[in-house]
Amino acid sequence: MDLSKAAWRKASRSTAQADNCVEVAGVPNVVALRDSKDPNGPKIIVSRSDFRHLAETLKNI
Repeated sequence: MDLSKAAWRKASRSTAQADNCVEVAGVPNVVALRDSKDPNGPKIIVSRSDFRHLAETLKNI
């Protein structure tokens, strides 16, 4: 999957000094995740429904 033109964004609670940030990009039919410290490293691709479930689960921790 070509993610070269994906619009990546950090979580709203991340700061410029944060070392442990996950970035997300919405691309057609899926959500891509990456480590902000390694933008050229591996990406995780999940369905939008799986991402929604993950986000809801994390909110409840």
